[in-house]
Amino acid sequence: MRISLVSEHASPLAAIGGVDAGGQNVHVAALATALAERGHEVTVHTRRTDRREPERVAMRPGVTVEHVPAGPPVPLPKDDLYPHMAEFAAHLARGWARRRPDVVHGHFWMSGMAALEAARDLRVPVAQTFHALGAVKRRWQGPADTSPPERVAVERRVGRQADAVIATCSDEVAELRAMGVPGDHIFVVPCGVDLDLFRPDGPSAPRGPRARVLAIGRMVARKGLDTVVQAIRHVPEAELVIAGGGPDDAEVLRLCELVSVYGLTGRVTFTGSVGRTEVPQLMRSADVLVTVPWYEPFGIVPLEAMACGVPVVASAVGGHLDTVAGCGLLVPPRRPRALARALKDLLARPGLRESLRGAGARRARTRYSWPRVAARTESVYESLVCGRPGRLAVAEG
Repeated sequence: MRISLVSEHASPLAAIGGVDAGGQNVHVAALATALAERGHEVTVHTRRTDRREPERVAMRPGVTVEHVPAGPPVPLPKDDLYPHMAEFAAHLARGWARRRPDVVHGHFWMSGMAALEAARDLRVPVAQTFHALGAVKRRWQGPADTSPPERVAVERRVGRQADAVIATCSDEVAELRAMGVPGDHIFVVPCGVDLDLFRPDGPSAPRGPRARVLAIGRMVARKGLDTVVQAIRHVPEAELVIAGGGPDDAEVLRLCELVSVYGLTGRVTFTGSVGRTEVPQLMRSADVLVTVPWYEPFGIVPLEAMACGVPVVASAVGGHLDTVAGCGLLVPPRRPRALARALKDLLARPGLRESLRGAGARRARTRYSWPRVAARTESVYESLVCGRPGRLAVAEG
């Protein structure tokens, strides 16, 4: 098949760790690669952010990244991209009219809007993955939500008009149905993990004698890193390593202030952004990885830690209910004392840690390899290309 993936703000070529560069970038890059390895021709369409970027880049055999001219060719926060989506869609439509894809897959709500507009007159089937839902974001962030005011209405329209909506976890299905997405158009296909990179064996980063708690991810408030800092006050036997962002990031500065206020200097370390190939070494150096966002559409970081054989403590939200439940510890979000109790219990029980290491690695290996995820995604595409009616495909496990 000739497959077009639309990812307006999340380029598969981007460095990971910025405010708008995280799990979606990893997902799109890995999915494109795995689909190409299955013999498909894949093009990823993402917005041009630099005049020097070539129009097309061969990312790897079978995968091309197209930089779409839409808005000024400079980096912009994703929440500022909505006014440029008509230009984005018009460019896609012109290109697809010359070389029609067999199927289009939008990633994020604005990509879905552009994909549907561009594919409309060509009768190309469109699948959609939201990665995060505006209604959920607004529920948790309230006035702090910086999304365009049109987001929720546009998401509802995209969900209803797409030929298939691919949810990344079973928890998302109820949200999609509440938006009016037909149940027989919803398929649950999880994100995957690179099992060649993230594995239990291999070198570990240097560490001291203290038990090590690791938190890694984008430096944004909803990731709940302040909860981790507050919790570590009550776990005096442990150090906390926070990886991601840079020294001038607003969230890092806020967390540094908390560390100072709580007298944790010396027990909390900020590494800054870590290269992706170095992440497994850092993970394997930890006794436990903690990730407690307020909400999480999927959550790749805990899955990567599980693949490395690292025990995980995660908030009981979103995708964690599929991935971590049963082979890690779940705690309520924004509850520092509950998190502290879970960490103290886990650090005090080496047998439990060893059990969780094995269970997490097995789950990652058997359910979340990218070849498996690509095959399940391919089956959704095939059902659209062949015109077969959809059906709800519930996530495994």
